[in-house]
Amino acid sequence: MRKNDISLVDIPLALVLLTRLPLPRLASRRFQRQAQAVWAFPLAGLATTLPACLAAYAALTLGLSAALAAGLLLMVQVLLTGAMHEDGLADCADGFWGGFAPARRLEIMKDSQIGSYGVLALVFAIGLRWQALSLLLDLGQIWSPLALALLSRAMMPVLMVWLPNARQSGLSQSVGRPSRRAAGLGLGLAVALALPLLGFVSLALAVMLALVTLGLGLVARAKIGGQTGDVLGACQQISEIAGLLILVTLLS
Repeated sequence: MRKNDISLVDIPLALVLLTRLPLPRLASRRFQRQAQAVWAFPLAGLATTLPACLAAYAALTLGLSAALAAGLLLMVQVLLTGAMHEDGLADCADGFWGGFAPARRLEIMKDSQIGSYGVLALVFAIGLRWQALSLLLDLGQIWSPLALALLSRAMMPVLMVWLPNARQSGLSQSVGRPSRRAAGLGLGLAVALALPLLGFVSLALAVMLALVTLGLGLVARAKIGGQTGDVLGACQQISEIAGLLILVTLLS
C-alpha cells in the first residue's frame, strides 16, 4: 500500500484520535496510518456534532429556549470530544502569553495545570460559542453547527502540512506530517458535506476559515516555531468560533 493511499480504516482511526466515542479496539498496525487518516478528520466533527444537534433539536421541540438548547448542544460536543480541543486552546493561551522564549512556552503548554490565560480563553470561547449558537438556533439554523464542525476540523491538517512540529514528542508529532493530498481531500470532503447544509456560503466560510488558520499559524510559528497537538486543538476552536460569528453576521 502506497503512503498516500486512502483507506476506509482511516475513518475509525480519525474517530479514535479526535473523539471519545465507544469504538472497537483497533489493531496497533492501523496507527501507522495516522498521517494519512487526516482526510477523515471532518468526519470526526460530524460524528460528535450530529448527536449534539439532535439533542438541541429535541430540546427546542420540547419547548426549551434557544439558549438552553445551545447549552445542551455544547455539552454533548464536549462530552463526545473529551474537551480535547478546548484543552488545546487553554494550553496555547497559557503558553503563548505566559512565557518569553519558545522552550519555556512549550514547557508551559505541556503542564497539566491551567493558568489565568487558559481560564480566560475558555471562558471567552465557551461564551462566544454559546451566544452565537443561541442566535443561530433562534434563527432556525439547527444544522449549521454541523457545517462548522466539518470545516473547522478540515483546517487542522492544513496547519499540519504547513508548519513543522514544534517538539519531538506529543500527539501531533506521533501522528506525523500528512501529505498535501490527504489535507486537500479532507478540505474537499468538508466543503462537499457542508454544501447541502449551508449552500454556497460554505465556500466563503472555507476561505475565511483558511485565513483564520493562516493567522493562527503565523502566531504559532513566531511563538514556538511550529505546531503541536495543542495548536491543532486551538485551530479547531478558533476556526469554529470565527465561523459562528461569520454565520450570525450573514444570517441575522
